[in-house]
Amino acid sequence: MIEILKKFTEKLLLQGFTTPKKVSFLACDDRVYSNPESKEAPSVLFDSLLKVFDRMNINSLLYATLNEPYHSIIEELLRLEVDSKGYQCIIPEDCETRTFFHDIPVIESSDTDSVVKALSERKAAIIRQGPAVVSYGTVSPEQAFVSFSSTCFSTFVKYFHDHLYYIAKCRKEKAAPDSWRLKRFEHIRKYISPHVREMAELMKGPPDSEETVLAMITEAGALLVAERLVDSYFGNISAYYKDKIYISETAASLDELSGAIDAVPRDGSSSVGITASSELSTHRAVYQNTGYKFILHGHPKFSVIMSMFCEKDCHLRGRCHKECPEKRYVCGVPVVPGEIGTGPTGIVNTVPQAFFESNTVIVYGHGVFTAGETDFQKPFERIRQIEHSCMKQYFEYIDGRIQPEIADRN
Repeated sequence: MIEILKKFTEKLLLQGFTTPKKVSFLACDDRVYSNPESKEAPSVLFDSLLKVFDRMNINSLLYATLNEPYHSIIEELLRLEVDSKGYQCIIPEDCETRTFFHDIPVIESSDTDSVVKALSERKAAIIRQGPAVVSYGTVSPEQAFVSFSSTCFSTFVKYFHDHLYYIAKCRKEKAAPDSWRLKRFEHIRKYISPHVREMAELMKGPPDSEETVLAMITEAGALLVAERLVDSYFGNISAYYKDKIYISETAASLDELSGAIDAVPRDGSSSVGITASSELSTHRAVYQNTGYKFILHGHPKFSVIMSMFCEKDCHLRGRCHKECPEKRYVCGVPVVPGEIGTGPTGIVNTVPQAFFESNTVIVYGHGVFTAGETDFQKPFERIRQIEHSCMKQYFEYIDGRIQPEIADRN
């Protein structure tokens, strides 16, 4: 159990969320174990976390204070959202929060009663003191890690999304933005830069065997995580080879795909796809209707933020994520609505159609799909390029160098 805790603590550090001495990660097996750094936490905090296991049927509990920019982002959200509007939760609008969280409760401190009350209703909570995030798992520490990571992702997206709309509103009303709000934004902005390193050379295709396909998927998945183009493990990846779709399993960590890839007949003649990604139907439709054979899907933050930016007043406000009728583009890439799955408003009805127009598609508030014909090299270059372009466009709009309608159409 100690090794598992070390593993997911290391993932938190690699994603830049926190530092070793700020993490308390506990898990229950024959007794309650903790990562070594937990022992350095104040005894009051550690004892409070231990007592949560007596009150809840959980396997693991993760508490950590945050590094920048997440520290200041959550401080600002608490100041702007919770204090000004009076409700004790933060409500992001990205797809992952809508699907898995609904909202993120805010509690004042890490005392046992407060933590138990919040986690009895939600998978994670924000603690004002710190600020910190606390999350849990019922089966494994991985669940606690995923909820923690997703909370960091959702609050990041919400802060930058809300600030973009705030600046747009000020310009529309010809009002001066609040100076303190601008000062805090500039402080947070200092910590934002493209996560750029020398582009890795991925395995070249086309593949000549099933083993090669599996190796190509495993390699590309690990790079998506290393480049911070997904949050926790959300995202998926697939390849089409000899009438089979090789796709990452649902809830599989993209940086650990060995043994977690399903080979599904394209015609659906086998039930093997039951453990495949929930977006298998979308991948299948792309392969059936285009010449693409490789698909990457990640959740780059600024691509998600810019996909949600639209200043048009319409009666669908609040339902944009599933039924927006507008033809929209961000950085030249089509933006489509759609919910996860195959229902009437599912992305299976929107993403495949958009691939007739482009090798890249952004789903409103959700993430980016890219596709290639030979291997994952071009899809990976494309998803990284789009994220960098969206980040650039975001700050150009904030700085007043581009107009709202340009941000929406180009």
